[in-house]
Amino acid sequence: MNFLDNETFSTVIASTPLISIDLIIKNSQDKFLLGKRVNKPACGSWFVPGGRIYKDETIEDAFKRITQDELGIVLDKKDAKFLGIYEHFYDDNVFNDHFSTHYIVMAFEIELQDDQVHCNSQHSSYKWFDREELLNDENVYKYTKDYFKRDEK
Repeated sequence: MNFLDNETFSTVIASTPLISIDLIIKNSQDKFLLGKRVNKPACGSWFVPGGRIYKDETIEDAFKRITQDELGIVLDKKDAKFLGIYEHFYDDNVFNDHFSTHYIVMAFEIELQDDQVHCNSQHSSYKWFDREELLNDENVYKYTKDYFKRDEK
């Protein structure tokens, strides 16, 4: 697996879509975990945990790494429900506002207990939302809301 330096990663973001995994984490009270993002894109918004897949990393290995990085617990993709593929388009990127970011996202839902989750520094805070609350909160990013509107289509 290859971790890119900032200059190379900037060129990749400017030139091609990124492939990522988003995690829709549900607890036993039917609430969903969101984190307030500290990085662009979507900085300052409530968003589901997730991350990009690295070159030469299998989806299964990426799933384990992302769950470890984002939730503090290693989870297996076979224990999650695949929700589908989504596209996210942002006007900015992690480095600046000079070019856009395009993600192709594989969304997975998994049920965890509140005390199983130990979140990371990618978010300034975390909160459990019920479905209606997050759909009506203006600070929840529109792409996160899309995961919860899927039943309305």
